[in-house]
Parts: sequence; C-alpha cells; structure tokens
Amino acid sequence: MMKSVLLILLAGSLRSLTTESFILGFKHERQLRVLFVNGATDATQEREPWEFGRFAQQSSKFVTLPFSRVEKKVLKPNDILWEPADRNFEFGPLDDVVMGGASSSMFDNVSGKWRGTVTDANNGGFIGIRSYPAFQYDMSACKGVEVKVKGGNGKRFKFVLRDSTDFNGITWSTSATLGNQKNPILKLFEDKKDDTAVIQIRFDEQIPALFARTIPDQVFQKDSVTGIQVAYSKFEYDGEINSFFELGDVDLQILSIKTF
Repeated sequence: MMKSVLLILLAGSLRSLTTESFILGFKHERQLRVLFVNGATDATQEREPWEFGRFAQQSSKFVTLPFSRVEKKVLKPNDILWEPADRNFEFGPLDDVVMGGASSSMFDNVSGKWRGTVTDANNGGFIGIRSYPAFQYDMSACKGVEVKVKGGNGKRFKFVLRDSTDFNGITWSTSATLGNQKNPILKLFEDKKDDTAVIQIRFDEQIPALFARTIPDQVFQKDSVTGIQVAYSKFEYDGEINSFFELGDVDLQILSIKTF
C-alpha cells in the first residue's frame, strides 16, 4: 500500500523552501501531497522528475562522519588554500536537487571550471559548489579570504565560508556581481582577454544566514573555518530577489583561493 506524506505550507513559507532549503522528498513507495494555506502558492507550474540518485550522490559527500577528526592547521596571510594545480581540498556540486529542484552543475577540480544550468522547475532556482569535509583552518591572524575567478557574465554570486561542520549550519556570505555583460554600454568596453576578478571575503563584513534568512547576533569563528562554497541563486537574503539572476547556463572558473 502506498504511503503518503502531507506537507503543509503556510503563507510565505514557500519562498523559504525555494532558497537553498534542504527538503527530503520521498518519491519511491511514498506520495508527497502539498497543502497550501492562507495564500501560499506554487512558485512555478513546471514539473520535472526528481533525480533521487543525484540527490543522494551530492548530499552524502558533505556529511561529516561521527567521531571523524581533522587536524587544525594555523594559517597566515597570503597562504594559498586552493589552486587547480595545488589542491588542499576539492569541491563538488551541491544544487537545488537537494530540495527537489532540477537545476544541475558540474565542477572540474583540475581546471577550476564550474558549469551548470539553472531552472525554476520544481520550485528550484540555485546551483552551488561546496568543499568536501577535509580541513579545519585557524585564520585568526588573517582579515579574510580572497577568491580569484574568471567569467561570471554579469551574474551575482554568493561566496560563503563555514565555521561549523553541520550540514545545514549557519553560512557566512559575501555577495559579488561579476562582469559587466548585463549593461550593453559597458559590454562594449569590456576586456575580453582578461575578465578576471578578485573577491575579498572580509570576516567582519560577512552576512550570517540560514537558508538565505539572515541570523542576527552571530560571531564568526575564524579560528575554525571548515568549509568554502560558491552559490548562484535567484534569492539574495530575507526573501529579496537577486536582481542579477537569470535562468539558464552559468559558467565560472575558480583560479585561486588564499588568505589575506
């Protein structure tokens, strides 16, 4: 007999579901039924089959095993954290498939190239990459982290640090718009030979958030940096729309990551 799961959505709750939330959908042997209450509405009518295999493959790689220990490494300014030719850790994709969406991306650690396609089917709308659990850095002597990238095509990304190994712990975000290609005038003067940019993630200017909702009165533990992420999402913070977001293909190359 097929079992069913009833998911009740209150007014405004769907917006939070579509902002990098983590939802377990049961597609085999169970049926998901959704009840919208007091004005909550479906964000899109487009539906695609949920890829449970891709969900399991992606999410399982970012879970820290119980009792696992990683030796803390003390860093100083200008220490290289990551380069394609000298990787202290690796990245993997973490897309909206983890909440039932259909967007997808791939990351090549050898070249640093991240490519994907964003769709709002199944109420999704983001792609991301996240470092696999492999490090704990003490950055007490540093002011922040610099990420050098190439590309971006005028899109706005979130560059994220984590100070906890919790899968859904608080994220510390810095947003940056890369490239000028959304402005047709600036595009005429853009140097196509060198579309690189350096994003400074300053510890004292980060935005603490949980599922894209800001969390007040938080203190970043810079002596315990455990994760690095990059995300491209249709939401900014607290329900605000990313004004430099568009559905379709995304192409960004990570060239290096270092402390400053």
